[in-house]
Amino acid sequence: MPDSMSEQLQQDMQCEGLLECFHGLKQLDKECFRALVAAEEPMTVDEIADAVDRERSTAYRAVQRLLQTGFIQKDQVNYDQGGYYHVYFPTDPSKIADSMQRMLNDWYAKMGQLIQEFENKYEQQAETTAPAEIEG
Repeated sequence: MPDSMSEQLQQDMQCEGLLECFHGLKQLDKECFRALVAAEEPMTVDEIADAVDRERSTAYRAVQRLLQTGFIQKDQVNYDQGGYYHVYFPTDPSKIADSMQRMLNDWYAKMGQLIQEFENKYEQQAETTAPAEIEG
């Protein structure tokens, strides 16, 4: 991932790159998300692990990151004899897009504020260090 904003703007970014850009998701996180999107039914962690060819504990950590970011959701399925298990499914894409748009708006407002602070700070310094006009 590029370090500077100018590098990011020059890069050919794909829509899946937003997962990394907005939330710092890793390659495995994206693979798990794609597996859930491709699935016709909600999946267990074991099924996700099989789909991405990883250990259950590794897939579980990716699933937890996806849950924290709101990209996926979890349901509890109860057994008739007692006990339960969890299944996971992708969040509605429009909800994810709305969340990313809100985050982008917040970021934009914060950057605007920092730019204004930068201008104010260095404008004041420039005024105090500017050479005095020669009177004549």
